[in-house]
Amino acid sequence: MNSTETGRPEARTGQANATEGPWATALRKLRCDRAAMTALVVLVLIVAVCLLAPFYARHVAVTDPFVTNLNGTVVIDGEERPVLEPSTTGLGLGLTPIGPTWRFGPFMLGADNQGRDVAARMLYGGRNSLFIAAASTTLCLVLATIVGTTAGFFGGVPDTILSRILDVLWAFPIFLLAISLSIVLLNQTLSIGPLRVTSGSLALPIFIIGIVYVPYVARPIRGHVQTLMGAEFVTAAVGLGASPWRILIKDILPNVVPRIVVFLPLILALSMIIESALSFLSIGVQPPDASWGTIIQDGQGLLYSRPVVALAPGIAIAVTVLALNIFGDGVRDALDPKSTVRIG
Repeated sequence: MNSTETGRPEARTGQANATEGPWATALRKLRCDRAAMTALVVLVLIVAVCLLAPFYARHVAVTDPFVTNLNGTVVIDGEERPVLEPSTTGLGLGLTPIGPTWRFGPFMLGADNQGRDVAARMLYGGRNSLFIAAASTTLCLVLATIVGTTAGFFGGVPDTILSRILDVLWAFPIFLLAISLSIVLLNQTLSIGPLRVTSGSLALPIFIIGIVYVPYVARPIRGHVQTLMGAEFVTAAVGLGASPWRILIKDILPNVVPRIVVFLPLILALSMIIESALSFLSIGVQPPDASWGTIIQDGQGLLYSRPVVALAPGIAIAVTVLALNIFGDGVRDALDPKSTVRIG
């Protein structure tokens, strides 16, 4: 009797696993990955905090983080102090921004050399960095899916032409290609049909970053589609007289989607890094907008007196990219444990 009763839950569990779909199985595996779930929580917290940037600037910091504040003052412990204080190092020449108060309020992370609140700029910069990374990743994955699937499915002339274009893009180092495109497009308006992208628009780094990573995603997708074309279920569909478009939509694309999902967090992390690098070099996000890369540039001249101005966004980038990579590894292990996908 006992063996029968203990066997019933096992039988029900086995039956549930047998009827469980591939996506449900992957989700269950991902939930069991503590490292991936911890990384996901960290990412959600970072996004949530950055979305609160207007609230923080208006009600906590009580400042406009995009306006210079050279003659501003702040009250700390009942004492009114200038935001830019006389320098106490060297010959005592120049001004030094006020240091971090480490309190939830104005200038929690101090000020930059323009007297702007670093914490408020960090949150606004994080919003732009995350938005650019997400948008450029979406653009990259859409273009890579179209190019890779078309080349792998149709073969022949389309495959030859698209593969050669990918080879040309692949031949350029990522940063060199991104910097070259930025310099060329920075001082002119980019027109794509009815769309016009100006030099100061966030759409410009989105377009550049989205383009440079297309070969790194399209080539694996092309190879995966070519492998699927020789699979038994595709051969059976051809034998039953299915049209090419039906095979593409019903058989090929559903098997390509998991590979695209695996690429998602990896490309997000890489997009954040390249966006920060371009913005640091002043060829990414343009004033008055801010990103974590531009804030690091602002703090470059304050490394010895106020290092937190550069360290805070650097730490934010490192934590976000690390969380994305850990979560991406969990997604890859859940969806495609045999995959050896690596980028970079």
